[in-house]
Amino acid sequence: MEYRRLGKSGLKVSEIALGSWLTYGTVTEKEQAIACVKEAYDLGINHFDCANVYGAEPHAAEKVLAEALAPYNRDSYIVTTKAFWPVGPGVNDRGLSRKHIMTQIEQSLKSLNVEYVDIFYCHRFDPETDLEETLRALDDIVAQGKALYVGLSEWPADKIAEGVRIQKELGLRKFAASQPVYNMFQRYIENAVIPICDNAGIGQVVFSPLAQGVLTGKYKRGQAAPAGSRAATEGVSRFIQGMLNDHVLDKVEKLEAVAKRLEITLSQLALAWVLRLPSISSALIGASRPEQVRENVKASGVKLDEQTIAEIETILG
Repeated sequence: MEYRRLGKSGLKVSEIALGSWLTYGTVTEKEQAIACVKEAYDLGINHFDCANVYGAEPHAAEKVLAEALAPYNRDSYIVTTKAFWPVGPGVNDRGLSRKHIMTQIEQSLKSLNVEYVDIFYCHRFDPETDLEETLRALDDIVAQGKALYVGLSEWPADKIAEGVRIQKELGLRKFAASQPVYNMFQRYIENAVIPICDNAGIGQVVFSPLAQGVLTGKYKRGQAAPAGSRAATEGVSRFIQGMLNDHVLDKVEKLEAVAKRLEITLSQLALAWVLRLPSISSALIGASRPEQVRENVKASGVKLDEQTIAEIETILG
C-alpha cells in the first residue's frame, strides 16, 4: 500500500480507502463487513469512510464500523463521518445548521465509539443555511477536538470557492478534503473542482471510482446483470441503469483488453487511472467480500504510462 498527503495537510491516507455505504441488515452482512475491514486493515488501508446516514437506519453503519475497528489502536487508522441528509422527521434533523452539526458530531462519536473523527464532511451543500454559520460550526468542532479535519462532499465549484474565501477572511480552519464522485465516465471535477481545490490545498477522496461496478467487467453486452449485483437489485440508481447499454459496455470491453495486456484486472486499471492524478489523495472502494478488497488494493502503486493513458482517452472518447 502506498500513501499520499491529504491535500496540503500533514495527514497521510492510503491510496485505497474503504467505504461503509453498504446496508447492514442481517448478521451475515455485518460479519462480512467486519471481515472486509479486517482484510483492508491487514493490507495497509488506514482510511475508513462512513456517514451518519449509511446503513439500514441513521448511525447503523457507524456502529458496525466501530465494532470492526475496535481491535486496532486508534492512532493507526483514519475514520470519517458526515452530516447533511435527514436522520429523523424533525425540521432540524437535516442540513448544515450549527444545531444539526453539533448534534450529529456527538451522535457519530458515540456510534463510532471514538473521542474524535479524523475528517468530518458536509455531505452536500446546504442552501438553507448561511455558509458562515456552517463554517464557524466546523471550526468549533475542530477547536473542541471532536474532529481533526473538515471536508465537503459534492459541493458545486462556486460554493467551494466561496467557502474557501470565507475561511480565509475570517481566519477559520480550512477544508482539508473534498469527496466527489470520479471515475472514467464521471469526470466533472476535472473542469473546476480540482483546480479550485488544488489552489486551496484541498485533497480529493473520490467515491464510485469503479462507476458502481460498471468498471469491474461484471456487466456484459447482451447478458442479464449477474444475480446479486447492483444492477440486478430493485431500486438501483438511475446512473447504473443508464450505463448498461451497448455504447458504454463496448468501451468497457475495450478497456478490459487494455487491462489484460497490462496483466491487471479492469478494476485495478480503473483505480490506477483515477490515481494517475496527484490531486487524488484516496480512491474509495466498496466491498461486500474480503477478496474484493484484496483485488482492489493491488491497484495501489500501479503507474500507467502516457501511452496507456492516451489509449484509454481514445477509448473513452
